[in-house]
Parts: sequence; structure tokens; C-alpha cells
Amino acid sequence: MPESCVAAVLLYLDPPEICQVARLNRAFHGAASADCVWAVKLPANYRYLAALAAAADDEGRGDGDEATKKEIYARLCRPTLFDTGRKEFWILKNKGGLCISISSKAMTITGIDDRRYWSHLATDESRFHSVAYLQQIWWLEVDGELEFCFPSGSYSLFFHLHLGRPYRRMGRWLCATEHVHGWDVTPTRFQLSTSDEQQATSEYSLHLHEQGGWKLYHVGDFVVPNSDEPMKLKFSMMQIDCTHTKGGLCVDSVFIYPKGYKPEKANIVCM
Repeated sequence: MPESCVAAVLLYLDPPEICQVARLNRAFHGAASADCVWAVKLPANYRYLAALAAAADDEGRGDGDEATKKEIYARLCRPTLFDTGRKEFWILKNKGGLCISISSKAMTITGIDDRRYWSHLATDESRFHSVAYLQQIWWLEVDGELEFCFPSGSYSLFFHLHLGRPYRRMGRWLCATEHVHGWDVTPTRFQLSTSDEQQATSEYSLHLHEQGGWKLYHVGDFVVPNSDEPMKLKFSMMQIDCTHTKGGLCVDSVFIYPKGYKPEKANIVCM
């Protein structure tokens, strides 16, 4: 079978499947590396993403022209840190959808510099190896923002939270819950807004899971109509009922995923 015909067939496969059939014979191997096959798998604004990845790698080729489309796809699947290491993006291997994670250190947290209220915990349970731990406070407010050129499409935004203080013993991660209090009195409000006036609000009463564990709290969804224009997001979580204190909460990060995507083993909480 001519290599061009093989390439036409490969257009209908997902990237992992293309890599598998590349092992069949020389024709499939050649077609599986063709730019025409991988160009349609890349995000529409892949040059923008490749430039960010090249800057993070300190490479000279920022626009991706000197690399093959397959090489660019493979590079974008690996996480890329930006904003001084406080934010990270990558694309999904199967479909090429964009994902972003924003560290708690990139957010504005009321009282974060007062060790009576907050502390930073080192943990390998976080992509950023550090989480913000709330010991006790009356007024909880966490705000963040992001300006980014998203590929066009629909996205969902989540806060990644954990009730209880994680600690390691005998090589296992455990959870201390004795300081968890105040979350079942008043719901915590989450908000999302975009530069083109999309808005979403959700409220959750944070409950301690029997085994502890991290949860993704769904804030809302937004739509990106144009891949070439940056969109600015603002997001927050608030619990400002000052009739009681609240504590024992870990704030890891905010995640942005293509709408409908569910990370493996993720515990997602939706309204």
C-alpha cells in the first residue's frame, strides 16, 4: 500500500493508535511520521504553545518550524511550566486537548503570610510539590487569574482541595483531620468570570470524605471562540461568614480541562 494511502487512513486514528500501527512495516512507519498526519492532531494555536514550551526549555526554535509536527505533539504532551514555575500546561495524549494547572502560590490568599493562619506544606501529591494549608481563619478568600491563548472549544475549571493535613509515615500518605472544622456551617462559594463576560457560580458544603483524599470542585464552564485571541480568567473561592472559624483545608491548585474530560482516579464534585 502506498505511503500516501496509509497516511490518509491514519488521519482517522488517535495519536496513541498511530504510534502503535507505526510498528507494522516501513510504509506505516513512514506515514506515521508524516506532517500531514500530525498537523490535524495539533491544537489550532500550536505555534503559540510550542513557543512557550521552547522558552521553558531555553531552546532557540520558538515557532516549531524546525521540528516535525510529530515532535511538536510529543513535546506539548509533556508538562510545560510558565509564570516562574507557578503555572503549567500540557495537551492530552489521546485527543490533544489543552490542560492547565495553576499553583496556590500563583493565587492571592487572604492571610497567607501570617503563619497563625496558613503554612506551606511540601508534598509529592501536588504537581507543584507544595500546597497551602489553612490552620484556622475567620475570613477565607482565595483569588486567581490567568491570561492565555486557549485553542477554541469548551473548558471546565476546578479547585483542587483536600480537607485534613496530609503527612507521610512509613512511606504512606496519611491524613490528620483533628483541625477540620467550620465547613458544614455555611457553603463555600466558587466563582469564575472571563474577559468576554461569561460567568459561573457554584456553592459547596465541604465534607470530610471517610478516607480523606483530594477532590476537584467544579466551579463552572467557559467557551473559547477564537484560538488567536488571549482570554483572561478570574476565579475565586470564598467563605466569609465570620460567625465562626474554619480550618484544616489544603489548597493545591486550580485545574482547567476540556469540558467533559475526567482525569483518571479523580474525585470530582459537581452541583
